[in-house]
Amino acid sequence: MKIPFLDLRRQYQQIKHEIDAEIQRVLSDGFFIGGVPVLDFENAFSKFSGATDCISCANGTDALEIALKALGIGRGDEVLVPANSWVSTAEAVNNVGAEPVFVDVIEREYTIDPGLLESVITDQTKAIIPVHLYGLPARMADITVIAKKYDLKIIEDCAQAHGAQLNGRAVGTFGEAATFSFYPSKNLGAYGDAGAIVTSDLHLAGKMRRIANHGLLGKHDHQLIGRTSRLDTLQASVLLIKLHYLEQWVLKRNLVASWYNEYLREDIARPVNMDGVYHAFHLYVIRTKYRKDLIELFDDLGIGYGIHYPVPIPLINSYSYKGHNRNQFPIASKLSEEIISLPMYPELSEREVKYICDQINTIG
Repeated sequence: MKIPFLDLRRQYQQIKHEIDAEIQRVLSDGFFIGGVPVLDFENAFSKFSGATDCISCANGTDALEIALKALGIGRGDEVLVPANSWVSTAEAVNNVGAEPVFVDVIEREYTIDPGLLESVITDQTKAIIPVHLYGLPARMADITVIAKKYDLKIIEDCAQAHGAQLNGRAVGTFGEAATFSFYPSKNLGAYGDAGAIVTSDLHLAGKMRRIANHGLLGKHDHQLIGRTSRLDTLQASVLLIKLHYLEQWVLKRNLVASWYNEYLREDIARPVNMDGVYHAFHLYVIRTKYRKDLIELFDDLGIGYGIHYPVPIPLINSYSYKGHNRNQFPIASKLSEEIISLPMYPELSEREVKYICDQINTIG
């Protein structure tokens, strides 16, 4: 049985009639930048996220850079980021002229370890970017206490956490701002690149909106140095349709995760289940010392997989200038050798999940 790591065609077939009709409507209108669909999506997504305002933009990396710039973070500043994440979390810091400071992660949770934050805070530290990795909320209560103690800004990276909650509160509402990616593979995915920032700070929202649009306050009235980072009308229309399904899709992801939990051998490390946490399960990540053997088996059988991520960010080539080594990030380094992401999307059947688990259970 061949099972892809991700199959977006299955999702499309379920909502094809809505998507096709809306795309045709946008094409017929001939209005491709801005307009009512973008405003409607921003309003709907801010309501979904529990924030006052949503500023749409071109992608999740732009969202991080715009938020950092709007908060006044730049040359000479430091920003704390987790060692285990996608590279854009750190790249965005460099791209506004600041310096990322890497922090190891919690072994079972994979998110930034609040217990290590104070040891790396300096007079130059201005912000923390906690990443709700794989869909699991970071420990925001502890992070918030430290941020307040040292007067640090919090930018939540929610690129993998659409629909996740912490004690009934949506991720993205704990800091000054939160950023989202709508890359096609995300829980809420566009049919191309797209992103957004949410905040309940109206002044910050206005500044971020201007940065994303050439610093404009009004036509030809450039108040600050900005950039072009827009969500186009077609993508906004697609996202608005999909947003109506997001809650049930995340619920189904949790069901798929429960099937994995049921059928995997007890000794295989799987995602943690914690009180007060609603996991969005963008990814279902297990750990095994026999990853190489499992990859060979999956390749032979045609079962898809991913490794998120094979090298901790501070150890990738683009950050070699920092001179870091594995011993400085023992947990992230250990995880990089053992983690493997299994197929995870709402359209997976219990039969497919059981088949995948049956194969995994033969290894080791």
